[in-house]
Amino acid sequence: MTAQFDDLIHAPTRLSLVSLLAATDWADFKYLRDTVGLSDSALSKQLTTLEEAGYVGIRKAFVGKRPRTSVRLTPAGQAAFAAHVAALQEIVARSGLTVVPDQPATGLL
Repeated sequence: MTAQFDDLIHAPTRLSLVSLLAATDWADFKYLRDTVGLSDSALSKQLTTLEEAGYVGIRKAFVGKRPRTSVRLTPAGQAAFAAHVAALQEIVARSGLTVVPDQPATGLL
């Protein structure tokens, strides 16, 4: 895999969505909305952008009489996310910072 920064994924809201989707097979619209903290219309707009890029698949169904929308990361979306994460890791590695979860970064001075 080649590390490649992806401007589409890098936007904070889309990065949050893609990272959530990378950890699951299908995610419910409500779960994504509530986890990322978006309105229905804002989430719909972000998902449409990702869908147009081929990064997500959207499935609409009914449970009883209620509509249910589920979203998944496509293979192209998985590859783009992995390449983007690799690019971010390269950027951090070049900076000389040491990042340990739950601790401040070191090596700035």
